[in-house]
Amino acid sequence: MNGEELKIKLAELLPDITIEEGGEWLNVLIAPSSWLSFSNQLRNTQGLDLDYLFCLTCVDWKTHLTMVYHLTSTIHRHSIVIKSNLDRNKPEIETVSHTWRTAEFHEREVYELFGVNFLNHPDLRLLILPDGWEGKNPMRKDYEDPINIIKL
Repeated sequence: MNGEELKIKLAELLPDITIEEGGEWLNVLIAPSSWLSFSNQLRNTQGLDLDYLFCLTCVDWKTHLTMVYHLTSTIHRHSIVIKSNLDRNKPEIETVSHTWRTAEFHEREVYELFGVNFLNHPDLRLLILPDGWEGKNPMRKDYEDPINIIKL
C-alpha cells in the first residue's frame, strides 16, 4: 500500500484521526481513548496487517506528553507512526502489550522514565532503574537531580 492508500484506509477505520504530512513515514494523531480499538484494527485489518511494533517512546513537550508508536507490516512492508497526546498531570493510555508483545517492555520503560500509566498492563513496574526510583521520571523536562546538578 502506498501513502495515499494508507491514508484512505486509516480514515475509513477511524474518521477522527489527524494525518501529518511531510515525514518519511505516515504520521497519524489519535485520541488516547481511541487507541486500544484502533490498535487492534491496525494489527488485524487485511491489507494493513501492522504486525510489528518496533519502537514505542514518549516525548515531553512541557505542556503535554506524546506517545509515539512505530509500526510496520512484515507482510506488505509499509510503516506508520501513531501519536497520541496525553495529559501531563495524569498521563495514561491503554496498553497494547496484548496486541504486540514487544510493547510490554517498551511500556515499562516509558512508565519509569516518563510516568505514563499503561492501563491494564500485565506487569507495570520498573524495568531499568533500581528500587526507590518509582515516580521520579528522570526523562521528564521538569526532572531535577540535585546530586548531579541536572536541570532541564
